[in-house]
Amino acid sequence: MDYGICPLSMVPVYQSAEVSSGWVTQLLYGEVFKIPEARKHWSRIRTPSDRCEGWVRNTQISSISEAEYTQLKNPDGMQIASDLISHICTSDGLLIPIPVGASVHGASALSHSHEGATFEAGTLKRSLVDTALLYLNSPELKGGRSPFGIDADGLTQMVYRTMGVMLSRQAAEQASQGSPLSFIEESEPGDLAFFDTPDGVINHVGLIMGDNYIIHCHGKVRIDRLDHTGIFNADQRRYTHPLRVIVKIL
Repeated sequence: MDYGICPLSMVPVYQSAEVSSGWVTQLLYGEVFKIPEARKHWSRIRTPSDRCEGWVRNTQISSISEAEYTQLKNPDGMQIASDLISHICTSDGLLIPIPVGASVHGASALSHSHEGATFEAGTLKRSLVDTALLYLNSPELKGGRSPFGIDADGLTQMVYRTMGVMLSRQAAEQASQGSPLSFIEESEPGDLAFFDTPDGVINHVGLIMGDNYIIHCHGKVRIDRLDHTGIFNADQRRYTHPLRVIVKIL
């Protein structure tokens, strides 16, 4: 088994070994992964935190040892960039801009250094909303995980990641990671609300704020009203997502 790390700001992970196949997710700087299969121009990777699989171009990744992978995948030692944009300095003195949520504790494995702030360990749950607000108005991008393009599942995953909590990549899987609440009144800021299709398939998630508001990604990262029926979009004057369940992760 080979191992790798993302040495660039962001790297797309494709459904298959061709750029036209669409994104599964996105690697941010410093994230590590296993390489179950390597080809001449492409590698199939698997991320340790959410076991998401897909294909990346070999020109956009760097190899690391198994020992480095084992050390860097440990969530207890993670350092996550907290500035909306900060910089990595390479051994040649060049700067690489990286977004909030990037894993900067792996910079040493690439002979890089990080110039910026990181989220502090032991941050309180109520800070989750403040973190989510860093992504406000970010455009919706399927598979995205950065302020320059993100999807609903990616938003909640990245926000909880700052506290060392590793959520799955898909909303339906995230819904099974916590404790469901019986009533919306039992929720508190930082809990997750999940929404489903008419067929009962969970396909959307958002982070609950105070005073019956929710921050989620629909067209862009936005704030809308939330009640027992679901998300009410004031711009469209209608409910856009029917509520399925509210889940307490922390």
